[in-house]
Amino acid sequence: MDNVIRPILIRMGADLPLILILSGVIGGLIAFGMIGLFIGPVLLAVTWRLFSAWVHEVPPPGTDPDVILERTRRAGRRRIRSKRDCRVALTLTRPTFSPAILKCC
Repeated sequence: MDNVIRPILIRMGADLPLILILSGVIGGLIAFGMIGLFIGPVLLAVTWRLFSAWVHEVPPPGTDPDVILERTRRAGRRRIRSKRDCRVALTLTRPTFSPAILKCC
């Protein structure tokens, strides 16, 4: 019963597919015993988030560096506009990739 209810409760708190949470609970239980019931979903969730961030953030090979830089700047501007309460934001400058301070809108 716990193997069914726990994934449903974890799903309410985490933005992960239910099948992934269920496999984390069962796999953790098999691999680590009772402590794996808690460690399994956490390890699987962290791995899932890192993998999805890597897939969505890495540009395809052969992409022009100027195109990548422009996309990064546009994404940064969108984030800055969406946060009305921020005072400063860090952005990357082209020649040295050192942080520069911008005022928010």
